[in-house]
Amino acid sequence: MNHISSWLLALPFLAGALMPLQAGINGQLARQLSSVFSAALISFAVGTLALLLITLSQREIPAFSALRELTWWHWSGGLLGAFFIATAAFAGPRVGALLFMALVIAGQLAMAVALDHFGWAGFRESPVNFSKIAGLALIVAGIWMIRRA
Repeated sequence: MNHISSWLLALPFLAGALMPLQAGINGQLARQLSSVFSAALISFAVGTLALLLITLSQREIPAFSALRELTWWHWSGGLLGAFFIATAAFAGPRVGALLFMALVIAGQLAMAVALDHFGWAGFRESPVNFSKIAGLALIVAGIWMIRRA
């Protein structure tokens, strides 16, 4: 395995660690507002503002011509993010942080196997094998064990 710097490994770990906190915060926001979609909107508005300020400070504003060349596929990431935030705000508080995140991880890994296998969305092609399927099966077994508790 090639050398990967520790900060590059720590960053996704930190992002993953913050996901259940984000789900809890958005769930509380949804409860305060009595609306999952309003909570998701506020979450995205705050994130959009933060990214706008960072983008402006870095002077990385894309040219209009570059935006016009994007396909529908490029724009879909925001819709997927909105779906996740709304789902987290709705389901997270109802099923609990541990089960919610176990299900999220299972979904992420199942999609990751497909993305790698087919080389979709710009990922390097890496065929499915027994070890990958066994790892997913262990995650599903973990979900079953969490549900039993």
